[in-house]
Amino acid sequence: MDPQVKKGLLEFCILSRLSREESYGYQIIKDLADWVELSESTLYPILRRLEAGRDVETYSREYHSRIRRYYRITDQGRERLGVFNREQWKLRRILEYIEGKE
Repeated sequence: MDPQVKKGLLEFCILSRLSREESYGYQIIKDLADWVELSESTLYPILRRLEAGRDVETYSREYHSRIRRYYRITDQGRERLGVFNREQWKLRRILEYIEGKE
């Protein structure tokens, strides 16, 4: 898949995952593994971008004597995900065109 297309969709996969439950990086990768291929080198820049855009926020918690960084979706991130979900028919329409189902 084209990296630019995948990058945009991965943001919504991550927001969707975080809309269900707060999580940390490795767990996000594991939870999405059945749907998308996602590496740490791909995930963390996306999480930083989502955090910079205020779609997610972070907090730290100790786990087995180590500090683990957790991510949670913000209200703004929920709204962004909601807009995507309401407008995904546009993406489906583009895919149908590409597949020749016009």
